[in-house]
Amino acid sequence: MSDIDSVQSARRVIAIERDGMEALEKSISAAFADTVSRLEGLQGRLICAGVGKSGHVARKIAATLASTGTPAYYVHPTEASHGDLGMIGSDDAVLALSKSGETKELGDLIAYCRRFGVPLIAMTAQPDSTLGRAGDFLLAIPQSPEACGETRAPTTSTTLMMALGDALAVALLEARGFTATDFKTFHPGGALGAALASVGDIMHAGDAVPLIGADAPMSDVLIEMTTKSFGCAGITDPDGRLAGIITDGDLRRHMGAGLVDKRAGDVMTVGPRTGNAGMLAADALRLMTAGDPKIIQLFIVDGDDRPVGILHLHDLLRVGLK
Repeated sequence: MSDIDSVQSARRVIAIERDGMEALEKSISAAFADTVSRLEGLQGRLICAGVGKSGHVARKIAATLASTGTPAYYVHPTEASHGDLGMIGSDDAVLALSKSGETKELGDLIAYCRRFGVPLIAMTAQPDSTLGRAGDFLLAIPQSPEACGETRAPTTSTTLMMALGDALAVALLEARGFTATDFKTFHPGGALGAALASVGDIMHAGDAVPLIGADAPMSDVLIEMTTKSFGCAGITDPDGRLAGIITDGDLRRHMGAGLVDKRAGDVMTVGPRTGNAGMLAADALRLMTAGDPKIIQLFIVDGDDRPVGILHLHDLLRVGLK
């Protein structure tokens, strides 16, 4: 196959799957809302099940749900028939995936749900199939052509199942008011965990914060800056509010024989950018680097503009943000 043929093949596949996604978007109805309402009040876990490619999608859906506040896990239908049905409790619900709705390995799982009154959500392209008729709730995917026309290997159908699973997870996330802070609890490691960390988790506080009054002589400011090693000092007014900042750059701009005879308020830059302890580390990084000029120190203030901490760009790099 030539390079041109490969590109055309790729574009054809994406176009077919895009058409399927558009059909899926138009098909979302009250049945989806009913499913979300039922799962929003679920006391147990959502068990996801499928065989083959549908099984891989089911695993991914379970992982996405679990990380966004809906306890979920995957059970293989064959293993369920050999003892794993005991993992499904009366407070749980089952999401079963099958394009045809006639996957025989799902038979025992369907029967178990019927016998013990476990809510069954059917995700299928065939509402009139065994699975579709057995489901208490139906999440139907359009009967769109597979991207691999000759073999009809699961391509478009699995893409649609994946997207519908994502839609379910996000709808439940929003319905429950799941926040970035909640999300961080399930993602403490790596760059994602760093981005979701709060400034309060990272900042330097207490005596480590370089602060000095606006009336202090510059000789004292220099000592404060040298001792605290942040390359700056926060300048406070008589009420303890942050009035300005003196950085190494300010010192260079005011360099001269009379610098040490000046007061901090004469040298400081008024109205520095500030953050709060509750903001995400990723937002703090944007605040420090998106403005003009870029800054490497950020004072953290409370609701009354009193400094409670300081954040250095190196602190954000140290925890994995880039």
